Amino acid sequence: MTALKALFIGGTGIISSACVERALDTGIELTVLNRGTTSIRPLHDGAESVVADIREPESVRRALGDREFDVIVDFVAFTTDHVQTDLDLFRDRTGQYVFISSASAYQTPPARLPIVESTPLYNPHWQYSRDKIACESLLVDTYRDSGFPITIVRPSHTYDRTSLPLMGRWTDIDRMRRGLPVVVHGDGSSLWVVTHHVDFAKAFVGLLGHPQAIGDSFHITSDEVLTWNQIYEFLAVAAGVEPRLVHVASDTIAAADSKLGASLLGDKTHSVIFDNSKVKALVPDYVATIPFALGARQIIDWYDAHPERKTVDDETNAFFDKLIAAHS
Repeated sequence: MTALKALFIGGTGIISSACVERALDTGIELTVLNRGTTSIRPLHDGAESVVADIREPESVRRALGDREFDVIVDFVAFTTDHVQTDLDLFRDRTGQYVFISSASAYQTPPARLPIVESTPLYNPHWQYSRDKIACESLLVDTYRDSGFPITIVRPSHTYDRTSLPLMGRWTDIDRMRRGLPVVVHGDGSSLWVVTHHVDFAKAFVGLLGHPQAIGDSFHITSDEVLTWNQIYEFLAVAAGVEPRLVHVASDTIAAADSKLGASLLGDKTHSVIFDNSKVKALVPDYVATIPFALGARQIIDWYDAHPERKTVDDETNAFFDKLIAAHS
């Protein structure tokens, strides 16, 4: 049986690094195209490395020549200009083009749960999500007009050991370890789903080269549903501390910091539960097996082993102090 030939654009990010490893483990003949500049997640030795910048199409043409691939995945396309570049480069050179969208593109707030792939795409709060929706629209139109073989994948909040799913990131952990309170949006009881990147990769790679995935969209998440209070508490336990949580309304946070507010009101404020039946129908052995309690320990262990990555932001600290003082 001939091995699937795949091109990953990116390959060293949170999501893509796990997908590289999973693809290689399943026997895919993998080429990874990126700028070759990352240091946190080095490229797996088993992948062919091609150094080029996807934002400079001529460098990609020179690097790849006339090569064709069974599957091309772009992990770093965020706007319609990015997608149009891919269409211009790869229109007749692949049997499947996979676009990484976002579950934040779904109707926000959702009118009903669980969220399924037919849930409307609508997010008035976050430009990032609206850009992903526009990319999806361009690809769907192209598929309908010319049959370009697209597959759309919508991750939700996917993490690895280097990524803290908190507003303050390591600043929050540092505050906890110093006995200071940390800010949690809302009352901390809204439901959220965090997915380990290794779990995500299991389902994702199963879609590559799958003929029934062509022209369709899928989200991939864990089935574990947590409150935000639990997420903070699991990380506190992993850090060896008792957390002091101060709850502040998302609207209040957004009024004080519009950038942070966009990601809250456009995503994290609202409860989400995902129905993963659709991807499991095509990848029947997919099951997420890494609970966040374990993932939290992996995160804290990694940061403790890499003290140079423990960035404490003074502006973030001051912002949280101000919110907490006003709340008190």
